[in-house]
Amino acid sequence: MNAEYEIRRFEPAAPGEPGYPEATAWDKAVSFGFHEERSTDERIQESIARSRIDGAVFTGVYQTGQPAPHSLGSEVPVATFGTQPSTLNIGFGRLLDAHLITGVTVRTSHRRRGLLRRMMTEDLALAKESGIAIAALTASEASIYARFGFGVATAEQSITVDTGAKFRLSHVPVGTVEVADPTVLLELAPQIFNRVHGAQPGSIGRQEFYRQLAAGTASREGGPDTKVKVALHYAPGGTGENTGENTVDGYVSYRFGGWDKTPATMEIVDLVAATPAAYLELWQYLAAIDLVERITWNEAPVDNPLTWALTDSRCVAASNPRDLLWLRILDVPQALQARQFAADGTLVLTVTDGLGLTAGTFALEVRDGTARVSASAAAPDLELDIAALSSIYLGAVNPVTLAAAGTVHEHSAGAAFLAARLFAVERPAHCLTHF
Repeated sequence: MNAEYEIRRFEPAAPGEPGYPEATAWDKAVSFGFHEERSTDERIQESIARSRIDGAVFTGVYQTGQPAPHSLGSEVPVATFGTQPSTLNIGFGRLLDAHLITGVTVRTSHRRRGLLRRMMTEDLALAKESGIAIAALTASEASIYARFGFGVATAEQSITVDTGAKFRLSHVPVGTVEVADPTVLLELAPQIFNRVHGAQPGSIGRQEFYRQLAAGTASREGGPDTKVKVALHYAPGGTGENTGENTVDGYVSYRFGGWDKTPATMEIVDLVAATPAAYLELWQYLAAIDLVERITWNEAPVDNPLTWALTDSRCVAASNPRDLLWLRILDVPQALQARQFAADGTLVLTVTDGLGLTAGTFALEVRDGTARVSASAAAPDLELDIAALSSIYLGAVNPVTLAAAGTVHEHSAGAAFLAARLFAVERPAHCLTHF
């Protein structure tokens, strides 16, 4: 980075602390970069408070000289980059510390100057030095992050569900669903999500915002959402006097789309179910809501059990399948040895890394599901870059497909298929957390 700019990393300060104006300027720059409306001081304060709870670190690039007359002042960063710690479910109930990247913006008038590359490369190197094996992000543009070694690892889709006369599930309810005051989710939502997080490959630990979103005390548009309604799923026996709150094993937050929509539509805000029964029975509840003929959800899994549980699968219309979670392995031996594998076998992997963080040739030897990874001088069975290895890490992207696409090079016959068997996880990877 040339002398025109300097980079600063800082933890967001609370109101009244010396660094609070710097945090508010950073927050405003992020909102500008994502084309959001200008936030009130109150909403900025709420956003920064959530960032503090999440353990966020803000990075900004600042002009060192005098900005152009009448333009934004030098206290407003021309580029932003946020990080926070979390955990990633890597299959078979294992959680791996993950480095989340968010709030990445570069002001249009300061692009093409290497600002993003400088922030990204320095940040990833610092994360690796601190012992973190994997970084993660969700991307607003798909063309940006592969060059930094990120690969798509999970996907999601939007669904529209016809809840008219033909909606019928081949499922006999075992629990019950009851309506609740939305604010109960301020306490219950994290508890229920943590059960899902421990069981769902691809799950990322949630930020403070999510419990407020589910409860309707915050919204993606800013401020509370007074339209939010909530239903809870109780496991068998979960509503009796002698049962505890831990019997609540699922919830759905939803809002009415308005009488101007035809047919009348209910929109899912958040749906979290810790058991297959809870998932299907929350859908049965939604389908039974009076005066409503359609349910929409924008964060549905691509491998959706609802479709297969319906007697008429055409009740579900899926659209806009898209990438969600992007992963970037920072330390190949550490990341692979953290995993449990679905089969035994040996592969020699030559991994290239444009940032030079974790390139090399590695022997992956799996016995009884446990991996031993060592540097190797042997000829590779598979040659791939770090983005491709990061994509197959959760089992949702098939290395055979990547070999057919030319992003994985197979030097030993059947090596890509063996990799597919090794990296398989116990259920389809899915991420319910945007960040």
